[in-house]
Amino acid sequence: MTLRVCRCADSTLAAGTTMILAICFADRHAESADPDSPTAATAVDPGPNDPDEPLAEEFSLDSAVHFLDSASLTWQRDRKCFTCHTNFAYLYARPLVPEDARSHAEVRAFAEELIGERWETSGPRWDAEVVAGAAALAFNDAHTTRELHPLTRRALDRMWESQREDGGWTWLDCGWPPFEMDDHYGVTLAALAVGVAPGNYAQTAAAQQGMTGIRRYFENTPPETLHQRAMLLWAATYTPDLMSDNERQKCIDELFSLQQSDGGWGLATLGNWQRDDGSPQDLGVSDGYGTGFTIFVLRQAGTPADDPRLQRGIAWLKSNQRSSGRWFTRSLKKDGRHFISHAGTAFAVMSLVSCDPDQ
Repeated sequence: MTLRVCRCADSTLAAGTTMILAICFADRHAESADPDSPTAATAVDPGPNDPDEPLAEEFSLDSAVHFLDSASLTWQRDRKCFTCHTNFAYLYARPLVPEDARSHAEVRAFAEELIGERWETSGPRWDAEVVAGAAALAFNDAHTTRELHPLTRRALDRMWESQREDGGWTWLDCGWPPFEMDDHYGVTLAALAVGVAPGNYAQTAAAQQGMTGIRRYFENTPPETLHQRAMLLWAATYTPDLMSDNERQKCIDELFSLQQSDGGWGLATLGNWQRDDGSPQDLGVSDGYGTGFTIFVLRQAGTPADDPRLQRGIAWLKSNQRSSGRWFTRSLKKDGRHFISHAGTAFAVMSLVSCDPDQ
């Protein structure tokens, strides 16, 4: 089986390496794994992200998790790659659901193979792969074993090898917001990776020197969109000096000000992104990413779970889940595959659990 790594939303780059599964994560979770969870061999593609997909008859967290399992496993099986909107996003969401699963172990092992095998033989394809992989694994470690895995440390340390003098990284600029649009997202993701990593990684000499560069980048390149500010707010929950108290509160107020009348949030309102065909964004429509991301970040920033505004958002999520278990989010670039719905579903699960861990 060969391993590739996806670039942008719909394309891939080939890599001629043989995949040898990193099985240590799977081994240490085998006893507690749910035998009914899908695997790469058994997972069924959940189908396209269709704006006309019917709503679910009733909300089901299990259905949402099954969608994430299936989407991530079929992505890695059929495309043999990692991407921010699907299986990297999965590594953030899946450990927040109490029940362990073989599917989680397989996706985690696939990420470990990316770092432990392909990087050693072929090297990373680009800086974004290193930063995104380090951040996803660090978050995953923090919410599973609470110990820094050696391969996660390897990915974190490797980030600093490609850090520029200005403190940033040369990011993918494919015109696919909000992930593959500008360098700022990558720098914030690196800051999040350092902050969330267990084992006091942030206190290592490499991390401290790297964070000095990150702070320099933010000082000279302030966030331009609310999504950038919200990402920085999330990172600042682990590294408080990244934002002042006034900046933090202003961002929180901005996020609440954009809550739609139906209780949700829309991703398009978090930036000033332009569609390829020049048509207007759906600024008045709530979606899974906008609602899930905003609620999760607000919870991380200390907003109580019983805040009536958050509860209205949770109610929107529970009443707007689709029959497949996902939440739809329209692509900000063009109508097509709408893979941002996968990340939106991950954030929806993260926000639901953050407001009620006993779901």
